[in-house]
Amino acid sequence: RQTLFFSATMPAEISKLASQILTDPLRIEVTPVASTAEKVAQAVFEVPKNLKMSLLIHLLGDPTAQRVLVFTRTKHDANRVAESLQQAGIGAAAIHGNKSQGARERALEDIKNGTARVLVATDIAARGIDIDQVTHVYNYDIPNIPESYVHRIGRTARAGNSGIAVSFCSPDEHAFLNDIERLIRKRLTLIGTPAGL
Repeated sequence: RQTLFFSATMPAEISKLASQILTDPLRIEVTPVASTAEKVAQAVFEVPKNLKMSLLIHLLGDPTAQRVLVFTRTKHDANRVAESLQQAGIGAAAIHGNKSQGARERALEDIKNGTARVLVATDIAARGIDIDQVTHVYNYDIPNIPESYVHRIGRTARAGNSGIAVSFCSPDEHAFLNDIERLIRKRLTLIGTPAGL
């Protein structure tokens, strides 16, 4: 009998479990975990936590931000960010594990048909979703698992297109940022908070 296992990511715990269970396993990787798409422009805003929403609304004023994914760490934050964007007059929908299948499908349809410009998601909900022509990825919260960063920003710059990935880093998230830079073997461009926020 032959068993095949496919995964977008392979955390160390799962890799260890697979090696314990399987006999003589063979692992094939398309790209290493630490690889980020070449056509993704990456930057980091150093911003206090209380100014993240103002910064997001400011950045969404850019007309090139046509189809946007915003990542939060928690389901509660995904709902809160989507609601705040809606109150600011920006079409947004949230997707996470507590949403029903119907609500998740509606959110995906809204982003695909242009009813919503912004889809706010958690890492778990983002796995497996396929949205074409994502122009921008905003990491509202820096992921606490470095591999999630690679997975998040890989949602843009697909099929030969270019894309922009911007992370919002509050003072308490610098350790997460350091872990990401170690993983991708690259220093990310740091930008100060824009004046007037």
